[in-house]
Amino acid sequence: MNQELFNLGQLPSRTTKPRESGITMVMDKGLSLREAEDFVSNSVEYTDIIKLGFGTGFVTPGLQRKIDLYKEAGLPVYFGGTLFEAYIIRNQFEDYLRLLDKTGITHAEVSDGSIEMHHDEKCEYIRKLASRAIVLSEVGSKDAEKIIPPYEWIEQMESEISAGVWKVIAEARESGTVGIFRGTGEVRSGLVAEIIRKIPQEKILWEAPLKAQQVWFIKLYGANVNLGNIAPNELIALETLRLGLRGDSFHFFLDNAQ
Repeated sequence: MNQELFNLGQLPSRTTKPRESGITMVMDKGLSLREAEDFVSNSVEYTDIIKLGFGTGFVTPGLQRKIDLYKEAGLPVYFGGTLFEAYIIRNQFEDYLRLLDKTGITHAEVSDGSIEMHHDEKCEYIRKLASRAIVLSEVGSKDAEKIIPPYEWIEQMESEISAGVWKVIAEARESGTVGIFRGTGEVRSGLVAEIIRKIPQEKILWEAPLKAQQVWFIKLYGANVNLGNIAPNELIALETLRLGLRGDSFHFFLDNAQ
Protein backbone atom coordinates (compact mmCIF):
# COMPACT_ATOMS: atom_id res chain seq x y z
CA MET A 1 0.00 0.00 0.00
CA ASN A 2 1.33 3.44 -0.93
CA GLN A 3 0.11 5.37 2.12
CA GLU A 4 3.47 7.12 2.73
CA LEU A 5 3.51 8.38 -0.84
CA PHE A 6 -0.07 9.66 -0.86
CA ASN A 7 -0.41 10.72 2.83
CA LEU A 8 -4.20 10.41 2.67
CA GLY A 9 -6.23 10.60 5.88
CA GLN A 10 -9.56 9.14 7.02
CA LEU A 11 -8.91 5.66 5.66
CA PRO A 12 -10.23 2.63 7.54
CA SER A 13 -7.64 0.56 9.35
CA ARG A 14 -6.95 -2.67 7.46
CA THR A 15 -5.78 -5.76 9.25
CA THR A 16 -2.31 -7.00 8.29
CA LYS A 17 -1.24 -10.44 7.15
CA PRO A 18 -1.55 -13.07 8.43
CA ARG A 19 -5.17 -12.03 8.94
CA GLU A 20 -8.10 -13.61 10.74
CA SER A 21 -10.49 -10.92 9.50
CA GLY A 22 -10.40 -8.81 6.37
CA ILE A 23 -9.46 -11.93 4.40
CA THR A 24 -9.69 -11.93 0.62
CA MET A 25 -9.94 -15.29 -1.09
CA VAL A 26 -9.11 -15.17 -4.80
CA MET A 27 -10.57 -17.74 -7.16
CA ASP A 28 -8.14 -19.03 -9.78
CA LYS A 29 -10.25 -20.65 -12.49
CA GLY A 30 -7.33 -21.65 -14.69
CA LEU A 31 -4.69 -18.93 -14.81
CA SER A 32 -1.65 -19.87 -16.83
CA LEU A 33 1.69 -19.96 -15.03
CA ARG A 34 2.64 -16.64 -16.60
CA GLU A 35 -0.68 -15.09 -15.57
CA ALA A 36 -0.17 -16.43 -12.05
CA GLU A 37 3.31 -14.88 -11.98
CA ASP A 38 1.87 -11.52 -13.03
CA PHE A 39 -0.85 -11.83 -10.42
CA VAL A 40 1.65 -12.58 -7.65
CA SER A 41 3.85 -9.63 -8.64
CA ASN A 42 0.93 -7.24 -8.24
CA SER A 43 -1.36 -8.69 -5.61
CA VAL A 44 0.39 -10.58 -2.80
CA GLU A 45 -0.22 -7.81 -0.26
CA TYR A 46 -3.99 -7.98 -0.70
CA THR A 47 -4.50 -11.72 -1.20
CA ASP A 48 -4.78 -14.13 1.72
CA ILE A 49 -5.61 -17.44 0.10
CA ILE A 50 -6.08 -18.88 -3.41
CA LYS A 51 -8.80 -21.33 -4.39
CA LEU A 52 -8.24 -23.43 -7.47
CA GLY A 53 -11.89 -23.25 -8.46
CA PHE A 54 -14.11 -26.34 -8.66
CA GLY A 55 -12.18 -29.06 -10.61
CA THR A 56 -9.79 -26.81 -12.53
CA GLY A 57 -6.77 -28.25 -10.76
CA PHE A 58 -7.36 -31.55 -12.53
CA VAL A 59 -6.94 -30.04 -16.00
CA THR A 60 -4.49 -27.16 -15.29
CA PRO A 61 -1.18 -27.57 -17.17
CA GLY A 62 1.85 -27.12 -14.93
CA LEU A 63 -0.30 -27.42 -11.82
CA GLN A 64 2.54 -28.21 -9.40
CA ARG A 65 4.65 -25.33 -10.68
CA LYS A 66 1.75 -22.95 -10.10
CA ILE A 67 1.06 -24.32 -6.60
CA ASP A 68 4.75 -23.90 -5.76
CA LEU A 69 4.72 -20.35 -7.15
CA TYR A 70 1.83 -19.38 -4.86
CA LYS A 71 3.39 -21.10 -1.86
CA GLU A 72 6.74 -19.37 -2.40
CA ALA A 73 4.86 -16.05 -2.42
CA GLY A 74 3.30 -16.94 0.94
CA LEU A 75 -0.15 -17.58 -0.53
CA PRO A 76 -1.88 -20.73 0.75
CA VAL A 77 -3.68 -22.74 -1.95
CA TYR A 78 -6.58 -25.15 -1.79
CA PHE A 79 -8.65 -27.17 -4.23
CA GLY A 80 -12.27 -26.17 -4.71
CA GLY A 81 -14.86 -28.17 -2.82
CA THR A 82 -16.25 -29.67 -6.02
CA LEU A 83 -13.03 -31.64 -6.48
CA PHE A 84 -13.33 -32.93 -2.91
CA GLU A 85 -16.90 -34.03 -3.68
CA ALA A 86 -15.74 -35.73 -6.89
CA TYR A 87 -13.43 -37.90 -4.79
CA ILE A 88 -16.06 -38.59 -2.12
CA ILE A 89 -18.80 -39.67 -4.53
CA ARG A 90 -16.30 -42.16 -6.00
CA ASN A 91 -15.34 -43.47 -2.53
CA GLN A 92 -11.76 -42.19 -2.98
CA PHE A 93 -11.17 -40.14 0.17
CA GLU A 94 -7.80 -41.79 0.79
CA ASP A 95 -6.75 -40.83 -2.74
CA TYR A 96 -7.76 -37.24 -1.96
CA LEU A 97 -5.51 -37.29 1.11
CA ARG A 98 -2.66 -38.60 -1.03
CA LEU A 99 -3.30 -35.76 -3.50
CA LEU A 100 -2.83 -33.20 -0.71
CA ASP A 101 0.39 -34.91 0.36
CA LYS A 102 1.80 -35.13 -3.19
CA THR A 103 1.09 -31.50 -4.02
CA GLY A 104 2.12 -30.15 -0.62
CA ILE A 105 -1.20 -28.35 -0.21
CA THR A 106 -1.84 -27.42 3.43
CA HIS A 107 -5.47 -26.24 3.16
CA ALA A 108 -8.57 -28.21 2.20
CA GLU A 109 -12.22 -27.46 1.56
CA VAL A 110 -15.04 -29.78 2.61
CA SER A 111 -18.35 -29.15 0.88
CA ASP A 112 -21.54 -30.92 -0.12
CA GLY A 113 -23.02 -28.44 -2.57
CA SER A 114 -23.21 -30.93 -5.46
CA ILE A 115 -23.79 -34.23 -3.64
CA GLU A 116 -26.13 -35.50 -0.95
CA MET A 117 -24.24 -36.09 2.28
CA HIS A 118 -25.51 -36.50 5.82
CA HIS A 119 -24.22 -33.61 7.88
CA ASP A 120 -22.67 -35.89 10.49
CA GLU A 121 -20.63 -37.50 7.71
CA LYS A 122 -19.49 -34.09 6.50
CA CYS A 123 -18.34 -33.18 10.02
CA GLU A 124 -16.45 -36.45 10.23
CA TYR A 125 -14.55 -35.58 7.05
CA ILE A 126 -13.76 -32.19 8.59
CA ARG A 127 -12.38 -33.84 11.72
CA LYS A 128 -10.25 -36.25 9.69
CA LEU A 129 -8.83 -33.49 7.51
CA ALA A 130 -8.29 -31.09 10.41
CA SER A 131 -5.63 -33.41 11.83
CA ARG A 132 -3.45 -32.80 8.76
CA ALA A 133 -4.64 -29.59 7.07
CA ILE A 134 -6.26 -26.21 7.69
CA VAL A 135 -9.88 -26.83 6.77
CA LEU A 136 -12.47 -24.58 5.24
CA SER A 137 -16.02 -25.82 4.88
CA GLU A 138 -18.78 -24.58 2.65
CA VAL A 139 -22.44 -24.29 3.64
CA GLY A 140 -25.19 -23.90 1.07
CA SER A 141 -26.27 -25.63 -2.10
CA LYS A 142 -25.22 -24.96 -5.68
CA ASP A 143 -28.80 -25.78 -6.69
CA ALA A 144 -30.70 -22.49 -7.01
CA GLU A 145 -33.98 -24.34 -6.37
CA LYS A 146 -32.83 -25.65 -3.00
CA ILE A 147 -33.59 -23.05 -0.32
CA ILE A 148 -32.03 -23.79 3.07
CA PRO A 149 -33.77 -22.05 5.99
CA PRO A 150 -31.64 -19.77 8.21
CA TYR A 151 -31.71 -22.10 11.23
CA GLU A 152 -30.14 -24.87 9.14
CA TRP A 153 -27.37 -22.56 7.90
CA ILE A 154 -26.64 -21.62 11.51
CA GLU A 155 -26.76 -25.18 12.86
CA GLN A 156 -24.46 -26.43 10.11
CA MET A 157 -22.00 -23.59 10.54
CA GLU A 158 -21.89 -24.08 14.31
CA SER A 159 -21.28 -27.81 14.08
CA GLU A 160 -18.64 -27.44 11.37
CA ILE A 161 -16.76 -24.84 13.41
CA SER A 162 -16.91 -27.23 16.37
CA ALA A 163 -15.56 -30.01 14.12
CA GLY A 164 -12.44 -27.95 13.46
CA VAL A 165 -12.81 -25.64 10.47
CA TRP A 166 -10.75 -22.46 10.21
CA LYS A 167 -13.37 -20.60 8.17
CA VAL A 168 -16.86 -21.55 7.10
CA ILE A 169 -17.74 -20.38 3.60
CA ALA A 170 -21.21 -19.07 2.73
CA GLU A 171 -22.00 -20.48 -0.71
CA ALA A 172 -22.63 -18.22 -3.68
CA ARG A 173 -20.81 -19.97 -6.56
CA GLU A 174 -18.63 -17.96 -8.91
CA SER A 175 -21.80 -16.47 -10.40
CA GLY A 176 -23.07 -14.97 -7.12
CA THR A 177 -26.61 -16.16 -7.80
CA VAL A 178 -27.25 -18.98 -5.28
CA GLY A 179 -26.92 -19.59 -1.56
CA ILE A 180 -26.75 -16.26 0.26
CA PHE A 181 -27.88 -14.51 -2.94
CA ARG A 182 -31.04 -14.61 -4.98
CA GLY A 183 -30.98 -15.51 -8.66
CA THR A 184 -30.71 -11.80 -9.47
CA GLY A 185 -27.53 -11.48 -7.40
CA GLU A 186 -29.36 -9.60 -4.64
CA VAL A 187 -28.22 -10.40 -1.11
CA ARG A 188 -30.63 -12.43 1.01
CA SER A 189 -30.20 -9.82 3.73
CA GLY A 190 -32.51 -11.49 6.25
CA LEU A 191 -30.51 -14.72 6.00
CA VAL A 192 -27.19 -12.89 6.43
CA ALA A 193 -28.55 -10.98 9.46
CA GLU A 194 -29.68 -14.23 11.11
CA ILE A 195 -26.28 -15.84 10.52
CA ILE A 196 -24.36 -12.85 11.91
CA ARG A 197 -26.42 -12.95 15.12
CA LYS A 198 -25.17 -16.44 15.89
CA ILE A 199 -21.84 -16.96 14.12
CA PRO A 200 -18.72 -14.87 14.84
CA GLN A 201 -18.10 -12.70 11.82
CA GLU A 202 -14.38 -13.52 11.68
CA LYS A 203 -15.25 -17.21 11.20
CA ILE A 204 -17.32 -16.58 8.05
CA LEU A 205 -15.96 -16.17 4.54
CA TRP A 206 -18.69 -14.65 2.37
CA GLU A 207 -18.50 -15.59 -1.29
CA ALA A 208 -19.18 -12.29 -3.05
CA PRO A 209 -17.93 -12.28 -6.64
CA LEU A 210 -19.97 -9.26 -7.82
CA LYS A 211 -19.13 -5.64 -7.04
CA ALA A 212 -22.61 -4.79 -5.73
CA GLN A 213 -22.35 -7.71 -3.28
CA GLN A 214 -18.92 -6.60 -2.08
CA VAL A 215 -20.21 -3.06 -1.55
CA TRP A 216 -23.17 -4.38 0.46
CA PHE A 217 -20.96 -6.36 2.85
CA ILE A 218 -18.39 -3.59 3.27
CA LYS A 219 -21.08 -0.99 3.97
CA LEU A 220 -22.70 -3.11 6.68
CA TYR A 221 -19.72 -4.94 8.18
CA GLY A 222 -16.75 -2.71 7.45
CA ALA A 223 -13.47 -2.80 5.59
CA ASN A 224 -12.36 -6.02 7.30
CA VAL A 225 -15.20 -8.33 6.34
CA ASN A 226 -14.01 -11.66 4.88
CA LEU A 227 -14.80 -11.93 1.16
CA GLY A 228 -14.20 -14.72 -1.33
CA ASN A 229 -14.55 -15.88 -4.93
CA ILE A 230 -12.84 -12.69 -6.05
CA ALA A 231 -11.58 -12.73 -9.63
CA PRO A 232 -7.83 -12.09 -9.91
CA ASN A 233 -8.39 -9.03 -12.09
CA GLU A 234 -10.84 -7.60 -9.54
CA LEU A 235 -8.58 -7.85 -6.49
CA ILE A 236 -7.09 -4.35 -6.58
CA ALA A 237 -10.54 -2.89 -7.31
CA LEU A 238 -11.89 -4.71 -4.23
CA GLU A 239 -9.16 -3.21 -2.06
CA THR A 240 -10.20 0.28 -3.18
CA LEU A 241 -13.77 -0.58 -2.11
CA ARG A 242 -12.47 -1.67 1.29
CA LEU A 243 -10.67 1.68 1.69
CA GLY A 244 -13.42 3.98 0.40
CA LEU A 245 -11.39 4.85 -2.69
CA ARG A 246 -14.08 3.96 -5.22
CA GLY A 247 -17.31 5.81 -5.87
CA ASP A 248 -19.44 2.95 -4.53
CA SER A 249 -17.84 3.19 -1.05
CA PHE A 250 -16.48 6.75 -1.18
CA HIS A 251 -18.46 8.07 1.83
CA PHE A 252 -18.40 4.93 4.00
CA PHE A 253 -15.41 5.88 6.16
CA LEU A 254 -15.30 9.67 6.09
CA ASP A 255 -15.80 11.42 9.43
CA ASN A 256 -18.04 13.98 7.76
CA ALA A 257 -19.88 11.51 5.48
CA GLN A 258 -23.21 12.87 4.31
